[in-house]
Parts: sequence; structure tokens; C-alpha cells
Amino acid sequence: MLPTTTYRTAAFVEAARQIGVELTVASEQRSTLEAANPAGLLTLDFEQPERAADAVRVFAKQYPVNGVVGVDDKTAIVAAAVATRLTLKGNPVHAAIAASDKYLQRELLAKAAVPIPRFLLRSLEDDPATIAQSISYPCVVKPVRLSGSRGVIRANNPQSFLSARERLRAILAEPETAAACGDRARQYLIEEFIPGCEVALEGLVVNRRLHVLAIFDKPDPLDGPFFEETIYVTPSTVPAGVQSAIEQCAERAVRAIGITEGPVHAELRYNERGPWLIELAARPIGGRCSAVLRFGDQKVSLEELILRHALGVPLPSLQRERQAAGVMMIPIPGAGRLQEVRGIAAAKAVPLIEDVQITAHPGERLVPFPEGSRYPGFIFARGEEPRLVEAALRHAHRELRFVMDTA
Repeated sequence: MLPTTTYRTAAFVEAARQIGVELTVASEQRSTLEAANPAGLLTLDFEQPERAADAVRVFAKQYPVNGVVGVDDKTAIVAAAVATRLTLKGNPVHAAIAASDKYLQRELLAKAAVPIPRFLLRSLEDDPATIAQSISYPCVVKPVRLSGSRGVIRANNPQSFLSARERLRAILAEPETAAACGDRARQYLIEEFIPGCEVALEGLVVNRRLHVLAIFDKPDPLDGPFFEETIYVTPSTVPAGVQSAIEQCAERAVRAIGITEGPVHAELRYNERGPWLIELAARPIGGRCSAVLRFGDQKVSLEELILRHALGVPLPSLQRERQAAGVMMIPIPGAGRLQEVRGIAAAKAVPLIEDVQITAHPGERLVPFPEGSRYPGFIFARGEEPRLVEAALRHAHRELRFVMDTA
């Protein structure tokens, strides 16, 4: 299940080629090549998972389907519906929905006593001034069904809460956003702000058991007011005991939500009180960040692991390669239309840098956080130590110059 806006298509197509399986790419928009390749291209309504599952059941009568994978929150729900309908390896639909709905997820995690921030669900119809005077600070205002830190804003006092709520209201009022969020477009979460360091955990759930594939450090502080992510580096330099507690917290969350099979991506914080589960998604890491992960002696990609698991074929080693690796999601340089990016060759020439990929195209309008969520590109590095990888990513980023038309 590959939405037309995803960065993941090439990686999954290559993974399918590596293991020699036939791949059907399902998307929400019809391809002009679909008629010429009816077994390889399929159009589905991702907004209606059960309808999509019915369409795949009909498709599978002519072109048998042996596995299904969703790559983002929405397609993870569709994939769960398809897996249920065709009796394939996958998650229950209710678990996929809970993983994509922050409020449902919080309810399940709280019931299972997983450490999470205190939270409230509020409607945009509720009086904001009354809410502002009744909550504790600092807090975080966030949408229920958006991802990638879009619309996530820290508020330190009643005045900043009112400003944050208004910005989020405007984001949720955008037609595409409202359609994506459905009934949740008129609601939002207010959460306790958890101080501390943040990590990301990449995992694969096999027969209800979480296998931790990597823990990423996030060396840049994520204290707000917005939460644009930048650098991920693995292996983590967090003490082993803390890493073990982080893994246990994520495993408890997987069980609480009901995830039984497939990739998971979790965001956690830790402080003197231990780890806190911030988000858990039933999908792999987003953007092109998966390129930093390679497993076993054959340096198998994350996408290959995911496809092999979905097909029920033997998995290679789940042990990440020995070298440290990292990715920088290039910070959005400001609001405006991108004209060009200079210094790419110099950035690629920095020692330990493997690649610099600019995904924004000339003429594209860049929108900073919290309204935006699409990064203009990615920088990848690999080396002997995490600190050297981090330094290389920062050096390469300094070589880049974004020329913007802000008029």
C-alpha cells in the first residue's frame, strides 16, 4: 500500500526485486500504466478500508496475494483490513486504528499502566479561555490523527495555549487535513509535557513478540515550541539499563494496543523517572530514514525484512550492522518557494557522508512546522562511532544553501 506522496516506493520495489517476489503496488490514485500492468498496479480507496479489502479480495481471485504491507498510518489500517479479509499475516483492524489515533492509543496505554503523559481530549467547540485556565503547564497541544509532528505545539501558559490552539484549529480546518482526520478534525489532545531526552525505536513484531531492530538517539533537544525532528543516530549511546527499560516500555505498549504482526515505530522520552511512551505507530520509520538500517552480513534492508515477514518466509538476521549510522532530516529553511539548493557536491564530499538527497523540487513551497511536515531532503552518514556520524551530518548540513523566493 503506497500512497502517491510517499518516499518509500523505490525502497520497497528494490526489496521485492532482491528477494524475487512479484509486487503489486496499490495506491489511491490511478496510474496511467495500470491497464498495461493489471497485476502490478491497483487503485484502492484508502479512506474506506473495508471497501478496499473487498476490492483486493476480488483482485486476488485473479492475481493471488500472499502478503500485504502498509507504509503509513492510513495504509496500515487498510493493510489490516485486507489481511483480515484474505487471512494473511497482519494486525487486527482495531489495533491498527488505535495505533493511528492518539486518543484511542492513550486510552489503551493508560488502562495497561504504560507510562504516558497525562492527557485530555477536547473539542474545538469548547471554550478555549475556560480550558486555558483549567489545565497545567507546560503542556503540548496536538492533533489526534496527524503524524510527523505536524500541529504539535508546546504551551507554557494560558496565552501561549490560546495561540497554539488557534494555530492547530487553522491546520485542522484545511480541506485535505479535515478529510484525512475525519471526525477527529474537530478534536485535539492536551498532554503533559515530559522533559528529558528522546529516542526512536524501530521494531518488528513477529507472532506478538517485539524484536527491537534499532534505537536511535535524537541529539538535538525537542523542547518546543514546535517539534521538528532533525538527526537520528544509531546505535544509541544511552546506558544499557535505560535501553532495556525503553525496550520493555515499548513491548508493553505493543501488547496494550494489540499489535500482533509487522513493523512498529515508537517515540519515547526518558528522564530520572524512567521511560515514557510518547507515540507508537504500526508502520516503519517515515521518509527515507530507513536507508540507514542494514541487517546481518548481507546488509539486508528494513523493507526486505518487512516483506519477508509479511510473506511468512524465513527472516535473515535481525541484528543491525556493526557500524554506526545516522540520518538528518534537513530542517525546513523557512517559508517560501524553493529556487535551488547549493553546496550539494560539497556536502557529499564530507567524510562519512554516504548520500545527500534533496526531495523538494524547484518551485515547491516549503512550509515550516507546525503547519508543515515535509522535509526538503535527507543526509545519510555511516562510520565507526555515533559521535563521528553526528558530526559528519552537521558538517554536511552546513555546506548546503537553500535559495528561497519569499515574496
